[in-house]
Amino acid sequence: MNRRGISLTAVAMFVAAMSGTVGAESSYPSKPVRILVGYQPGGPTDLVARLVASKLQEKLGQPFVVENRPGAGSNIASEAAAVANPDGYTLLMAASPITMNGYVYKNQKYNVETSFEPITIISSAPGILGVSPTLPVNNLKELIELAKNTPEKLTFGSTGHGGSQHMAGELFQQLAGIELLHIPYKGASGVLTDLSAGHVDMSFMTSTSAIPFLETGKVKPLAVAGKTRLAALPDVPTFGELGYPGMLSSSWNALLAPAGTDPDIVKKLHAAAVEAVQAPDIKEKLEPQGAVLIGNSPEEFRKQIGEEVAHWGDQFKKVTLETTGKQ
Repeated sequence: MNRRGISLTAVAMFVAAMSGTVGAESSYPSKPVRILVGYQPGGPTDLVARLVASKLQEKLGQPFVVENRPGAGSNIASEAAAVANPDGYTLLMAASPITMNGYVYKNQKYNVETSFEPITIISSAPGILGVSPTLPVNNLKELIELAKNTPEKLTFGSTGHGGSQHMAGELFQQLAGIELLHIPYKGASGVLTDLSAGHVDMSFMTSTSAIPFLETGKVKPLAVAGKTRLAALPDVPTFGELGYPGMLSSSWNALLAPAGTDPDIVKKLHAAAVEAVQAPDIKEKLEPQGAVLIGNSPEEFRKQIGEEVAHWGDQFKKVTLETTGKQ
């Protein structure tokens, strides 16, 4: 083959490669996209997933279908997303416990730092300590006094062992010098239902799922585990105001894709997700519930994942030492 033939072949190969790359991004999505959620329908992560799915569908022109796969602290959904074909048609709406699950489930089949392509954090919400309406306490001081008089008798529910609500309960026990009995559930809706019925005494609930129960009196709010009071609950003090400034807990919801997903597809999803975060109707639904809308970059999200994995590694060492009695 002469030089002209070689040159034309090289150009053709380059054009084909470029058109393939452009085609992958420009044609995406060409069919329905699944968004896996590791929690029950009706919980905060499910709520955010469905709001964002609706906006992505409007923006990108294909159905974005939420598929709930609760269980194992969201690991069932996370593992399914991690091993899915990285073509952009299977996504994960994760919650912050995904950064601590590696310390809870020793045999999990993914690594949160390497198994996913971060897209963006949608929102973050502070925890609220709420108690059953049947519990004879009206403020944090009374709750702590009751807990000290009845060690390991009062129960606190969470969305699963090792999750952010569980760890908030552990931190609260350490700071307040009390002993509670942990009751893990598969999702927020189960916790809230049993809490309002008096089957569990208290829970650290995410504000996005808790406020409807609090506003109707089904659950009594005692304190906000954030730095400031919530506009939706202006009469509920922060833990800091009550003498426990170290009692901080929040949970985020974020969109991820399987590792190896085309960067152009990630970029397209990121742009659409950020647009969803900025949509007035999304703000109107989430901000009154105490949510802070974020929409950060994939790079910022990746950095935050690494920082949180390191942070929870330290925290779980402390919990293990205290629960085993080794100092």
